[in-house]
Amino acid sequence: MADGRTDGDVETSDVVVVGGGPSGCAAAVFTARYGLDTVVFDRGNAAFRRCAYLENYLGFPAGIGVETFTSLMHEHVTEAGANYVADMVESVERVDDDATTTDADTDGAAGSGGDGFVVTTQDGRRVVTEYVVAAAWYDGDYLRGLDDDDAMFERHDHHGESHEHFDSSYPDDDGRTPVEGLYVAAPSGNRNAQVGIAAGQGAHVARCLLEDHRREQRFPEGVLAAHYDWLRPESEFAGEWAERDRWREWFDEQVPADADIDDDHLADLRESYIDRAFETRRTDEEIAAAESHGIRRLVETIGTGRVLDAVSDEVLCDYLDGRELGGAEQ
Repeated sequence: MADGRTDGDVETSDVVVVGGGPSGCAAAVFTARYGLDTVVFDRGNAAFRRCAYLENYLGFPAGIGVETFTSLMHEHVTEAGANYVADMVESVERVDDDATTTDADTDGAAGSGGDGFVVTTQDGRRVVTEYVVAAAWYDGDYLRGLDDDDAMFERHDHHGESHEHFDSSYPDDDGRTPVEGLYVAAPSGNRNAQVGIAAGQGAHVARCLLEDHRREQRFPEGVLAAHYDWLRPESEFAGEWAERDRWREWFDEQVPADADIDDDHLADLRESYIDRAFETRRTDEEIAAAESHGIRRLVETIGTGRVLDAVSDEVLCDYLDGRELGGAEQ
């Protein structure tokens, strides 16, 4: 879990997500579940709250209220191990560019070493981080100074007034930007126009961040650098795949012939890959326990009273429907 590590007045985290809407929360779930310390700052203008009722998000057959869905998103972020903070990001600066950040401030910070960012919030928090995921719809002024403003921002005319906004075409389709360590999940043009698509975009950008992170660890390109958040039933580890030697053989088959990695480091990567694979294994009992826990957390977040009221209403409707049918038959 992101623990808000501190060094003096400066906190450290591996990932800072700016924005707690569908794209930001989806990104945070992926990075936190991977094991990166992740904090989500959220106190901006949320376009999602302009929606009256959410009817097209997969998994809610009759739709779900906006506030209820928002609570579920934020609880999911916390359950995944990230830290959700109701605070607005005011600026993101490079560590080297921030004159008030000393070497002592960033000592031990994830990915610091002269790289990374210092994120400053409205409430005065300062977080040193290796990665920033922009996932906020508001104008993006907090990103000014990280690159040429003419490249990052564009001017729009709206109701006769001219405004400058972050250019959603600045990142590529995967959310990567020319600024190393900066990713953009929102604004992302039409990919943020619907909640279901926005959540998928956030998850995709996070996966690209994780792929880049694994490349930094020198995982070879291709399937070994990519990361899939996937739990496996115990049956997937039957037969030869129950043995680590079979996984070692498969890993070595994926390493390109021209990979420039020394044998000792490659062996470490191989074992860590296999360790992570075996950590995804779930028995039938563990799967049943996970589903029970998942339903319980869902009910807790929605509210036990609301669930019981809905169940009572359904039972009453079934009873009345049955009585009417019985009366008609008579």
